[in-house]
Amino acid sequence: MASIGKIARRSFLIGSAAIAGGVAFGVYKINQTPENPLTADAGETVLNPYVIIDQNGVTIITPRAEMGQGVHTTLAALVAEELDVDMADIRTLHGPPAQAYFNQAVLGAALPGKEYAKSDFMHGVARAVGKAGKLLSLQITGGSTSIVDGYEKMRAAGASAREALKQAAANRSGVAMSRLKTGQGHVILPDGTRISYVDLAAEAAEVSPKQVPLRPSSEWKQLGKSIPRVDMVEKSTGTATFGIDVRVEGMKFAALRTNPHLDGTMIGFDATDALAMPGVEKIVDLGDGIAVVASNTWIAMQAAEAVEITWGTGPHPQTMEAINSKIAEAFTGKANSKLRDDGDADTLPAGATEITAEYHLPYLAHATMEPMNATALYTGDALTIWAGNQSPVIVRDKCANIAGLEPEQVEVHTTYMGGGFGRRGEVDYAQYATSLALAMKGTPVQLTWSREQDMTHDFYRPGAIARFRGAVKDGKAVLLDGQIAGQSATVQAGGRMTGLPMAGPDKVLVEGSFDQPYQIPNYRVRGYVADLDLPVGFWRSVGASFNGFFHETFIDELAHAAGRDPMAFRLEMMENEDPISAACLKAVRDMSGWTGKTPEGVGRGVAFTYSFGTPVAEVIEVRQTEDGIKITNAWIAADVGTVLDPSIVQAQLEGGLIYGLSAAIHEQITFEEGAVEQQNFPDFDAVRMHNVPRIETRILQNKPHISGVGEPGTPPAKPALANALFDLTGQRARSLPLIDQFDLLA
Repeated sequence: MASIGKIARRSFLIGSAAIAGGVAFGVYKINQTPENPLTADAGETVLNPYVIIDQNGVTIITPRAEMGQGVHTTLAALVAEELDVDMADIRTLHGPPAQAYFNQAVLGAALPGKEYAKSDFMHGVARAVGKAGKLLSLQITGGSTSIVDGYEKMRAAGASAREALKQAAANRSGVAMSRLKTGQGHVILPDGTRISYVDLAAEAAEVSPKQVPLRPSSEWKQLGKSIPRVDMVEKSTGTATFGIDVRVEGMKFAALRTNPHLDGTMIGFDATDALAMPGVEKIVDLGDGIAVVASNTWIAMQAAEAVEITWGTGPHPQTMEAINSKIAEAFTGKANSKLRDDGDADTLPAGATEITAEYHLPYLAHATMEPMNATALYTGDALTIWAGNQSPVIVRDKCANIAGLEPEQVEVHTTYMGGGFGRRGEVDYAQYATSLALAMKGTPVQLTWSREQDMTHDFYRPGAIARFRGAVKDGKAVLLDGQIAGQSATVQAGGRMTGLPMAGPDKVLVEGSFDQPYQIPNYRVRGYVADLDLPVGFWRSVGASFNGFFHETFIDELAHAAGRDPMAFRLEMMENEDPISAACLKAVRDMSGWTGKTPEGVGRGVAFTYSFGTPVAEVIEVRQTEDGIKITNAWIAADVGTVLDPSIVQAQLEGGLIYGLSAAIHEQITFEEGAVEQQNFPDFDAVRMHNVPRIETRILQNKPHISGVGEPGTPPAKPALANALFDLTGQRARSLPLIDQFDLLA
């Protein structure tokens, strides 16, 4: 990877380079107009390192975090399609942290507005705004933006490299470039002679890259099909390297223990008993906690618990009652946002029936299967970090600051990661490893968090309260007025990532409520930021993870108050507002055989959420059994615009649904004396394999723009299940988790 880092930096600066026998190709144009981001004036092409050709063949740099979502496969396929190489013949690498790999889509997605109503012009504006990501070096995997960001530029990288190889073959053979073809990693001459890319690479490096039209989807040979994942063999055989698997010669192992009272101080500690344990080598004071260095991770974890530590209290409210009071108190202040304000939501229409409801959702941990960890080596004039992470430039820069080094002196190796869900967009695990490495100069050390340390020191999905008021008349919704209060993940996590203050209306706090494609004449949604500083961050589907529940549960309540079938009620409001979204609802209606009536002992619920540019409709079916309520079936319909790999899209939607069901049924984080009460999976459970419902998924392609799928499957799962339970039992759930209210087999 050291040589890859050098290739990346140098080829970004000078365009292309032959280094250590390899050639790096790539292309990416910053758009000059919102309409066409890949068009630029002559001389404005900047080459980025996406394709490396050496004596071993083609390696494609896929600079987004692979955490099980299949992004390395799809990003590589975008390049391979245009480069005319078979996916079976390529290798992939994450690559180093670099400004060249900034995510242009992530900032554009932050613009306020309803995604379903976004015009081509506004898509162009979003791309233009996204250019600021380059200035901030936002190499981030998150917001379901990886494929949106890479869809054109990764294909352009492959096309540019292909044309350079063809030009090199034309120069060598004397045959006009227009008469040459490419296929399976070769340039093919008119007489059938095949010249391998490997043979042409050095000459192609001397060719000025060209911008060429991208192939239409009708000509795709690999995109649009399910492709064996590039990480499948490694992960199936146990040979994949996750952060926790990193091994470096001479490496020591360490465990972390910090104040359970969040943001509290460490007054002092006595490590006598721990130091007497066999295998323990050192106790390091990290300021707000300690690290135990030992001969293996298990010994280090046991010794960390043996250290007697005096902790200071934390600055946060000491009880859940006090925390919830602070959230509710936000409603008494000025609204932070009013991103939807149609009609007159203050006045109850004449003759309408008013409905009100208050909903409460808990804080949630990310609970990644692989706990936080990082390996670090500090030599005095350099620092190397090995870690699964979603933001390598941020890891590099923040760790460089701790070590007193320039960013160029820090090398970051991004490994596979056993789950991210937004948690590994934070970098505290790498910062702690760096601080420990400074005390272990010349010795690589792997710092692994215990499950208890991980779960009690997260950046949590904020808890939230919603107050909804609505009205129905003549079987229709005529008023919806939603108020949502909670901490701002944008202010905290966005500020940590960018180092900039986050100000203005907080879109994330109300996304999943204000931006839904329902035609209601009086429709207002306001957000209120709670005055709390508990550590919060981005969690899979972020604001939509709670607003999907709030909004779709209330829509269901309106439907029943109106005496309407919940499916027909939604469709009537949606068909004219956004036919593409309505098509998703119709699809799950037809897939599930929805009739609006369920037999005794069966309940069905429907929910819809438009999030991250992707409309998703879900139906959940539950059945009453002798042993309890079982979730039996689930149906999903989503429109992603263009399907690049059907199996990966399906897996992400279904995985998102299961993640949402787990949160709906089991999960909550509670605080006592400023400390998290849940310690491990017995306290923070998930849906087990034998209780996962049978899932049927349909992927639509009606939208004109491609969108992400990593998160949109999660928001509708919670309200669909709660609505199904209401259909079965007549009991309305206005809070989660559901296991506290229903006898669920999950």
